[in-house]
Amino acid sequence: MVSYEYVLGGVLASLLASVYIKIIYSARKVAGAKKSDNGSIRMPQNDEEKGTDVVIVGVGVAGAALAYTLAKEGRRVHVIERDLSEPDRIVGELLQPGGYLKLIELGLEDCANESIDAQKVFGYAIYKDGRDTILSYSLENCDPDIAAGRSFHNGRFIQRMRGKAKTLPKVKLEQGTVTTLIEEKGTIKGVIYKNKAGEELRTYAPLTIVCDGCFSNLRKNLSASKVESPSCIVGFILENRDLPHANHGHVILGDPSPIVFYPISNTEIRCLVDIPGTKIPSVANGEMAKYLKTVVAPQIPPQLYNSFIAAIDKGNIRSMPNKSMAANPLPTPGALLLGDSFNMRHPLTGGGMTVALSDIVLLRDLLRPLHDLNNAPALCEYLESFYTLRKPMSSTINTLAGALYKVLSASPDPARQEMREACFGYWSPGGIRICGYGPVSLLSGFNPRPSHVFLHFFAIAIYGVWRLMLPLPSPQRTWLAVRLILYASGIIFPIIIGEGVRQTFFPATVPAYYRAPPV
Repeated sequence: MVSYEYVLGGVLASLLASVYIKIIYSARKVAGAKKSDNGSIRMPQNDEEKGTDVVIVGVGVAGAALAYTLAKEGRRVHVIERDLSEPDRIVGELLQPGGYLKLIELGLEDCANESIDAQKVFGYAIYKDGRDTILSYSLENCDPDIAAGRSFHNGRFIQRMRGKAKTLPKVKLEQGTVTTLIEEKGTIKGVIYKNKAGEELRTYAPLTIVCDGCFSNLRKNLSASKVESPSCIVGFILENRDLPHANHGHVILGDPSPIVFYPISNTEIRCLVDIPGTKIPSVANGEMAKYLKTVVAPQIPPQLYNSFIAAIDKGNIRSMPNKSMAANPLPTPGALLLGDSFNMRHPLTGGGMTVALSDIVLLRDLLRPLHDLNNAPALCEYLESFYTLRKPMSSTINTLAGALYKVLSASPDPARQEMREACFGYWSPGGIRICGYGPVSLLSGFNPRPSHVFLHFFAIAIYGVWRLMLPLPSPQRTWLAVRLILYASGIIFPIIIGEGVRQTFFPATVPAYYRAPPV
């Protein structure tokens, strides 16, 4: 018969052993916990880390389109945006036809239709010294309703895309300010952000995509690019006035730089005035209104003059710096830049959204064969192909924007004046092929070939030389022709070098071009 004391002793020993094991387990769990920035213990958010495939920072045009696209592909997406109210911007309102085709490819074309009073754009009217010429998009063999640009209020367009993204169950859209990328041993694991209530939180995912716009505070971690500000843009709205050429953007080759008009609703016309440099007249003390009335207004087509003055008197004049930045990424495991945080160009040609949407289509196709994004180094190496494969569209739009802005701006230099006049003449009727592979096909995004930009640019320069040599060359005009070629070279070659000669013109020689999806 077993003694009562032995039984009681066995029970007590079992209880003590259980308590000891529990203490050891808890101590190890606490030791494995992460500390927050204020020193308190923070347990890993395993459920959240496992529940998100992609974190997207920013939900403007690029972020909203990307969130919808990846969620449709089955990715679990956590989107963090600083301000979810409707944006009120003076740029990002003209989508070129090539960009609209990308929007259709992403299934977002209903975000740029009559529901936001979007207007169809069929080309441009170019004005110079009282003359004008029409550049129409090539619509051969295309449905005009599809192969046309769209112009709209930027905020309405973004809100429509945000709303469509929110309808997908795999999208978590949250208002918050991202402050830091979470890095561990060179790999981005997620982000630290403050939510609407001011609480500091963390979210984790195998891939973080930064789309926080032209004023990005996270870009410095992922890019070595230098941001340039060649000029400022001043914008306001003309009301209840039709443009001289309906459903066309209007570009006035003014002095000192171009002036642009385009419809953004059935009753509103956006006017953008470019002012070189970073210092501009003050809006607050009335200097800007005086500048617009005395310097700009005399160059406006007569049909728009009264509405132009009335819009200035109304007083809702806004400005922002134009920014230009070549794509120069620092490939980082677990992270990627997209949109204006990655690559910017002068807004004169309205190509920014076309580049961003083209990048999203490409990124979607690259990620499609991957079921698991957790191997960050292998994914980073694979996505290096993205930077080369995007070049046809991005380099075409970027080079065109940078070159045209410099050529179309006024200058007292005779060589620059001749180049500007040659550009207008090259676009005007008289033998220049406008459709197909002509210059407007580059502007529209239909023809993403950087080599064609290069050829057309020097064709303009040669046309300018030809004009100078007629009827008979003189030493003075010959020297001016030489200076014109040197001026043209000084514009185009630095832009091409910034874009990357090898990636732009010889992408098949770049090893990343052939990267296969990681197994």
